[in-house]
Amino acid sequence: MMTKIVIIDDHQLFREGVKRILEFEETFEVVAEGDDGTEALALIEEHHPDVVIMDINMPGINGVEATKELIGKYPETKVIILSIHDDENYVSHALKSGATGYLLKEMDADALIEAVKVVSEGGSYLHPKVTHNLIAEFRRLANEDHNGKGFQQVEVRRPLHLLTRRECEVLQLLADGKSNRGIGEALYISEKTVKNHVSNILQKMNVNDRTQAVVTAIKKGWVEVR
Repeated sequence: MMTKIVIIDDHQLFREGVKRILEFEETFEVVAEGDDGTEALALIEEHHPDVVIMDINMPGINGVEATKELIGKYPETKVIILSIHDDENYVSHALKSGATGYLLKEMDADALIEAVKVVSEGGSYLHPKVTHNLIAEFRRLANEDHNGKGFQQVEVRRPLHLLTRRECEVLQLLADGKSNRGIGEALYISEKTVKNHVSNILQKMNVNDRTQAVVTAIKKGWVEVR
């Protein structure tokens, strides 16, 4: 089953690069491209894509405003925001607008392809660096007492009743904000092996994506936030 994709970015060279990466996947089809948010709405109405990849900063209607409008009209369409900003305020605005993915433009090809696959299947995907920043902020807010002083993290208890030792190591590196490549380099294993471990972790934890896995692990004290 083909995943129909629309790319919206006002930098043509970047847009063409994204298109070339996506077209390596046999199940992906880039059905249209556009320069700004206004054009995005017209293209979505015409092509009814499954996934829209949209730059956050564009002339006229920006990515967040366009996302809010198109989700209101086409709630089944999934939006991945592209940005150079890893600040949690940008991410928060994007997610509140209805986006289910947030990628930094420093992404590698694997992250782009994985993000499209995850959101098209109903999950959410955040760039690993963004995930780490959000989780660190979540942890800070969750641990503040009434006087604004943070508590010390309780002792980490690895979920060896659920995951293997290697999967616990991978889960910790996910919480550290590592990409699949970064995890592979840290553990001296291939990216394919990392992907298999991540898939097993998601299945065993009964979550849809990496972000949910890490948030759940933090709440349960299974990983260290560092």
